[in-house]
Amino acid sequence: MNRQIKTEQSQTSRRRFLTGVTALAVAPFLRTPLACAATTDLNPMMARPLFPISLAQWSLHRTIRAGRLDALAFAAYAKTEFGLEAVEYVNQFFADKSGDQAFLAELRQRAEDASVKSLLIMIDGEGAIGDADEAARAKSIENHKPWVDAAKTLGCHSIRVNAESSGSYQEQQQRAADGLSRLLEYAAPQEINVIVENHGGLSSNGAWLAGVMKRVNHPRCGTLPDFGNFCFDWSRQNEPDAWYDRYKGVEEMMPFAKAVSAKSHDFDEHGNETKTDFRRMMRLVLAAGYRGHVGIEYEGERLGEVEGIRATQRLLETVREELAGEFTP
Repeated sequence: MNRQIKTEQSQTSRRRFLTGVTALAVAPFLRTPLACAATTDLNPMMARPLFPISLAQWSLHRTIRAGRLDALAFAAYAKTEFGLEAVEYVNQFFADKSGDQAFLAELRQRAEDASVKSLLIMIDGEGAIGDADEAARAKSIENHKPWVDAAKTLGCHSIRVNAESSGSYQEQQQRAADGLSRLLEYAAPQEINVIVENHGGLSSNGAWLAGVMKRVNHPRCGTLPDFGNFCFDWSRQNEPDAWYDRYKGVEEMMPFAKAVSAKSHDFDEHGNETKTDFRRMMRLVLAAGYRGHVGIEYEGERLGEVEGIRATQRLLETVREELAGEFTP
């Protein structure tokens, strides 16, 4: 009996020894890219990108308005056509559906069936959140509340609003901050962020918008820096003084950013955007510590929408690879 036990112990020790030798022999190969890819499931962080990429619905506004793509099919289209797994909706494409629970439930289900994450809804046409007229401002706040509910139903983290106002620099800051604060009283308990894009007027002044954020001083209030929307007055877009410095603006907005919009219009022969230096811009984004989704928002005319989206995606992926050595995910 003792001899049998000793024999089994000896065999077990031998197996452990051989296993250890084998592990030492193959260890150097576990550092190869192929081995890393094979063990991704064991360590998901190894495959985490520097920043994920999403698709803004506005990139397909002509396609949708022409009836070639149903708003309900947008999320699945983003996945099948571009391999993107997150989307940003625009309320203009289902403006009368904010309270339509059947529609919203189907919209959410379509996205979930495609394994696509719904990030936010961009809200337009519901009044100025910082309107100088108190009654109009109150009406705008009420108009936005159903979209807070819709965002909650869809599983989004935010709604994007416009901080339109009038009056002096300080008056507009105060009025926009008031409207945002009052809307947040409704949105925050539902865990929905209210975020502001640079979208014309003083909202395209990064310092002004950062000042609004400081006045509101709420963890669920933030910004959505757009690489291209730094024009104060689009009727004067060809005049240099109608523009705020886009790099300065993004840098000023990034401390409050809860989303980022990579606006694109056209590309040169090297695949670079002709109006915005994406490398410079993404360094500003990443240096601020932002690691959330960067949304493709193609708005050009020379390329078709699909081609423009692909060009923007390629550029973002190239920049992401280039900057991987400078920043950690």
